[in-house]
Amino acid sequence: MTFVQIVECRTERPDELNRLMDSWIEMTEGKRTATHSMVGADREDARHVVEIVEFPSYEAAMRNSGLPETDRIFQEMVALCQEPPTFTNLDLVRDDQFLKNAARRMLVDPPTGDMSAIDELVAADYRDHDPTMEQDVVGPAAVKEMIENYRRAFDFSFTIDSQIAEGNQVCTRWTWRGTHIGEFMGMSATHRTAESTGMTIWRFEDGMAKEGWWSWDAVAMMRQLGMMPG
Repeated sequence: MTFVQIVECRTERPDELNRLMDSWIEMTEGKRTATHSMVGADREDARHVVEIVEFPSYEAAMRNSGLPETDRIFQEMVALCQEPPTFTNLDLVRDDQFLKNAARRMLVDPPTGDMSAIDELVAADYRDHDPTMEQDVVGPAAVKEMIENYRRAFDFSFTIDSQIAEGNQVCTRWTWRGTHIGEFMGMSATHRTAESTGMTIWRFEDGMAKEGWWSWDAVAMMRQLGMMPG
């Protein structure tokens, strides 16, 4: 079970504390078991510093605590604090990753005709980058028009294969499957079924998609439709 440790302290020397954390990362390279770490300063009181550290398990956290480098850094950390740091140990029981879910909705829902994800999650100045398109698609109305063009040409769907989120960006690896039911790039419906794989990276601001980058195997799709030699 994922384990999270919250470390709180008060210090008049936040810059030195930050440099100390950099030293710990450098000293424990290849040894530490932490998978994610965040440090924040209280907006109301910058002396109040909070570090949130994630580990794969409680046992992994204990191995990390047992490193000589960790003990040394902790002693130096205490010296920088006005009072001893406090620790809160948490077993993670729920982890809602809202941006991943937003990315999933923007892929899975529109092919069914449900454009609510576009209305709710695409910013007014959104810009879509796809090397198969002559120019960027800008704004939610243009995104919906592009999707409707595909829906007239294909009965299609996306399957989510994997997702990775970092900061305000989500990378989604997907598989697209569609049956050619209408004109596409000048070719009348063939009723053939095609499949393609690709990835999309979305950048979010305040929960809204601001930019998207697409990379997908258009050649494979066109070969399966008979638009290109195999």
